[in-house]
Amino acid sequence: MDGRALDNVFIERLWRTVKYEELFIHDYGDGADAFVNLPRYFKFYNHSRPHRSPDGQTPFSVYRLAA
Repeated sequence: MDGRALDNVFIERLWRTVKYEELFIHDYGDGADAFVNLPRYFKFYNHSRPHRSPDGQTPFSVYRLAA
């Protein structure tokens, strides 16, 4: 294995979170509705939602400190 299988774990976790925290709760009617509302969720996910792994920090704050 060359590591690509492990990369997939992060994407699968992300989409599981998106499904359970956004899609299943809001029950979008069609793709256009999702196209409008998913960017709002990803902004929340990256800038406001605390994550367990980096000690409750947001991905944006971790990235900003690393840059």
